Amino acid sequence: MILDEKYDLIVVGGGHAGCEAAHAAATLGSKVLLVTQSLETIARMSCNPAMGGIAKGQIIREIDALGGYSGIVTDESSIQFRMLNRSKGPAMWSPRSQCDRKVFEKKWRENLESNPNIDFWQDMVYELLIENNKVIGIITKMGIHIRSKSVVLCSGTFMNGLIHQGEKNYAGGRSGEPNSRGITRQLIELGFSHGRMKTGTPPRLDGRTIDYSKTEEQSGDSNPGKFSYAKTNSLSNNHSCYITYTSKEVHEILKSGFDKSPMFTGRIKGLGPRYCPSIEDKIERFSEKNRHQLFIEPEGVNTIEIYLNGFSTSLPEHIQIRALRKIKGLEKVKMFRAGYAIEYDYFPPTQLKHTLETKLIENLYFSGQINGTTGYEEAACQGLMAGINAHQKNSGKKEFILGRSEAYIGVLIDDLITKGTEEPYRMFTSRAEYRLLLRQDNADIRLTKIGYDLGLACQERLNNVEIKIEKSLLLTSFLEKQSVSPNEVNHVLESKGSSRLKQKVKLKSILARPHIWMRDLKCIESLNNFIRDNNIKEESITQTEIDIKYRGYINKEKDAAEKINKLEKIKIPEDFDYGKLHSVSTEGREKLTEIKPKNIGQASRISGVSASDINILLIYIGR
Repeated sequence: MILDEKYDLIVVGGGHAGCEAAHAAATLGSKVLLVTQSLETIARMSCNPAMGGIAKGQIIREIDALGGYSGIVTDESSIQFRMLNRSKGPAMWSPRSQCDRKVFEKKWRENLESNPNIDFWQDMVYELLIENNKVIGIITKMGIHIRSKSVVLCSGTFMNGLIHQGEKNYAGGRSGEPNSRGITRQLIELGFSHGRMKTGTPPRLDGRTIDYSKTEEQSGDSNPGKFSYAKTNSLSNNHSCYITYTSKEVHEILKSGFDKSPMFTGRIKGLGPRYCPSIEDKIERFSEKNRHQLFIEPEGVNTIEIYLNGFSTSLPEHIQIRALRKIKGLEKVKMFRAGYAIEYDYFPPTQLKHTLETKLIENLYFSGQINGTTGYEEAACQGLMAGINAHQKNSGKKEFILGRSEAYIGVLIDDLITKGTEEPYRMFTSRAEYRLLLRQDNADIRLTKIGYDLGLACQERLNNVEIKIEKSLLLTSFLEKQSVSPNEVNHVLESKGSSRLKQKVKLKSILARPHIWMRDLKCIESLNNFIRDNNIKEESITQTEIDIKYRGYINKEKDAAEKINKLEKIKIPEDFDYGKLHSVSTEGREKLTEIKPKNIGQASRISGVSASDINILLIYIGR
């Protein structure tokens, strides 16, 4: 059967990548079909019920600033908000929200269903329709042919997914859901290379059987923030998480099951995430540690189900429950379901362009875990970029690529395309060389105008960011001109361990001191009056104080970024023959031929390509 309607874009998969891809393309004007195995699992939080965290929070802010929807849904479903790393510099501040899993799914589906450009189809995609190395649609398991101008594959862990639990394994995309077969075989036949990766999830617990008095409470921020720059409501009722720890006794029980662990017996071939290891991994790799921290996280407001963050495992169920009941607070705990590991297919992302379109098949895009990433946030931003670029290409418009100095999204995609990954890729602030420029507080300043020009971010968002910038500049000007006397501020300086004033100075010089923030200067009446009279919001105050405190460092990063951006402008012809570069190392030639960098900047970041190789390449292209 052939479905009569032809689409601009078919999005395969209803996870975080698929939702953002469908939302972006449809909002821009494309006619989109979202195909998923079950409409009941759209935007399911398969692992922990939280969004954001170190560097991941920055990504969600960037998605939101561009006009994506993950930030809004997170705010609408949040039950706890925390700004992580407050004790460090602003480049490290990272927002994180604990979410109500069911509300998160509900809000995403409501958003997608409210977009008239999105249709839905419940089925499994079994094959891609290809003509002349160009994708023209899909074939579902039920034999339905559906045509489209482009396809975005957002398959998550479903492609040949294999679930492991002790000595048992069975096919599945996640617990209780079938895996997807057929596409891997076809992609390999088309010439794509592929591999296997693994991830895991901890047991889900009955919250009624936990003794919270034996654990450490982890409350949210007293004045909780939010993710979206749009007018979403701030959280009014923070729900606590709790912390407990493993012990030597717990470790010994877990070790007793290692001979049945698929990780140690070789039944799992795929590599797991280095920075989010299973409890077995932690015990093995960090054998000197007597305990590991665990986070008891609620799955939502109206459920007793608990997620035990930090206890991901694929050990047999009886080993899991024995070990759990030796943990403080969990002595009488009951499990809803045991933890498990899942192994799945991925396709090395060096086979993609920066738009996330595949190099082998035109108009076919990959996003999310199919590219070797791990995490909702990493998947969502790829979906957003793939959806935008599919629309742009179908509409004859310019491709949309973010640079490494523009966004964490740009860092993530460039890392994947240029360096590839052999283990699940997770974003960290350390991956971004310009992280002081890419803060979570200024994502709207960096990206909202770009999102507006694309047609994704609305006029109201642009107006809001323009007001934010205007108010920040106004406050900066006041601080540069307004003087403060020793009597007004010395008591504050003393309490902060800062040297006293002997004469009047400008307020800017006080704010530039370490450990002195705007909240410390509330005693200065002229400053308070200025902020109140000019209706300057907290977000503009934050921009001002960060700019004043870190201006020197920020300018250095901008200068460094400008120098690198010059290399990005030196284009390399698509048909350039790297084989003729006999003075370049063999490894360098092989890597350059495989990845086919678009410019000198990208070429310089390829692992195995040396500085001397780049100099030779520059000579050959006449620079």
